[in-house]
Amino acid sequence: MQKQESKMGFFRNVNTQPKQQSKKGGNKATIFVYVMAALETMTFSSNGVSLFSYFHGYMNFSLTKSATALTNYLGTAFLLSLFGGFISDTYLSRFKTCVIFGFLEVLGYALLAVQAHLRQLRPFPCKDVVGPAGCEPASTNQEAMLFTSLYLVALGTGGIKAALPSLGADQFDEMEPEEAAPLSSYFNWYMFFLNLGAIFGVTFVVWINTNQGWDWSFGVCSIAMVISVLVLSMGRSVYRNNTPSGSPLTRILQVFVAAIRNRNLPLPARAEELHELHDKEAEQNETLQRTDQFRFLDHAAIVRQSAVTDNWKTCTVTQVEETKIIVRMLPIILSTVFMNTCLAQLQTFSIQQSTTTDRKIGNFQIPASSIPLIPLLFMSILIPLYDQVFVPTARKFTGIPTGITHLQRVGIGLVLSAISMAVSGIVETHRKSVAVKHNMVDSSDPLPMSIFWIGIQYAIFGVADIFTLVGLLNFFYAESSLGMKSLGTAISWCSFAFGYYTSTVVVNVVNSVSGGWLASDNLNRDKLEYFYWLLAGLSVVNFGVYLLCASWYKHKKVLVKHGDSDYVEHS
Repeated sequence: MQKQESKMGFFRNVNTQPKQQSKKGGNKATIFVYVMAALETMTFSSNGVSLFSYFHGYMNFSLTKSATALTNYLGTAFLLSLFGGFISDTYLSRFKTCVIFGFLEVLGYALLAVQAHLRQLRPFPCKDVVGPAGCEPASTNQEAMLFTSLYLVALGTGGIKAALPSLGADQFDEMEPEEAAPLSSYFNWYMFFLNLGAIFGVTFVVWINTNQGWDWSFGVCSIAMVISVLVLSMGRSVYRNNTPSGSPLTRILQVFVAAIRNRNLPLPARAEELHELHDKEAEQNETLQRTDQFRFLDHAAIVRQSAVTDNWKTCTVTQVEETKIIVRMLPIILSTVFMNTCLAQLQTFSIQQSTTTDRKIGNFQIPASSIPLIPLLFMSILIPLYDQVFVPTARKFTGIPTGITHLQRVGIGLVLSAISMAVSGIVETHRKSVAVKHNMVDSSDPLPMSIFWIGIQYAIFGVADIFTLVGLLNFFYAESSLGMKSLGTAISWCSFAFGYYTSTVVVNVVNSVSGGWLASDNLNRDKLEYFYWLLAGLSVVNFGVYLLCASWYKHKKVLVKHGDSDYVEHS
């Protein structure tokens, strides 16, 4: 008699379910993943907070061009994760994707280091110009080398962001109930090491480019990426590796084409009459059950005997459900974009606010660009507490391995982001009142107000990030089909891309409609507090939209067959 196990909505055939190799995977394999995540984030975050200075001070870009170049670079880096996810799922394993794209980053940073070191490859810095001669802008060739190098880095980091989280998650078998909790814990610790890398980036690497030069800084980034690739390669013998299963985009397109071709055919009354491969015919060990949403796409699985082997005319139910999963995911990711738009605004204006405050601790003055260190340190303390205290406690009440569901976790993060924007408005109101009280509205001297006031809003948003980013990564990995894990992870990063892209648009629209809340060069005379409160209000509206999307979302159902045995998993 076959043993069946039922827990928290999971129904499994324990005797017949294949076990992954016991000597591979697990926590010992994720150590190598964590190291690469930390080193890659160290290089990416350090440049994210300081490239503006390089563009403006060393490449002689205008302030506007510098800001646009940085925003486009950051947005493109996250958007290119879609390309990395496609390559990983279609042609390469996740391990090979990380190695190849890691070396692209190495090459990009090396070229940046060469350009920063050789004066003939960049213009003479305007800040060093003496006399009336004036400074010269970067030539077309110099800009071409800069952007070629920079977007090699963006391409490399995009591939790693898509494949690396999934490579680590692959080390735990999501089909095994006893590995569900370690899988959830993995994403928390992955976030911890991202924060650890970012801390070193905004301190150690930023100190190098400030005190030793940009050539040294880019050189250190290149060496760090070499080390990260070597460390990841050291764990190759213990990894559980995925096997690419063909282009996910082609499979999705086939479903839409087949559904349109079969639109006039009646749907069968029973789901079992739709086309599906079973047992030895199926190449995958995961078969998805039909769901009721997007019934039009079910036409793609109507059996046409003359075209049953042509995927452009007849698709399997699993293939149709893969497509439905991606379609269902889109509202979820789109409803988190505004949070990252707020993050982009916070990163910009918090640094401007911090330049007006007292940044001294004793005889040491905190650099304004290092204010992201405050939430990073805060998050590094909270993540272990969340994983080791909150999750086990919540698990006792909910019975869910992750303590709370992935969508609940994302929702909590969205609420905290709205609170962060409201607190930002309150702090800015206080900062301006201090300026008025001490008659320093038009003064460039620091206000008698500690920089740690600005850190409050950043710290709250950092907590929001713990919930939302990790929740999204976990959610998209869990919900994606076996052949789309990297692409699903990449979709979660796109929220950052669109957030950065829309941040400039939001400022321009607000300035235009409000008559210039943020148009002055003097922050003490701007209406930044109104802008923050507007973002808080819009964040509340966005949360309401998210609740509708989350309540509408239907989780995938997996039917796995091994021999004569089946079980259905509700994800």
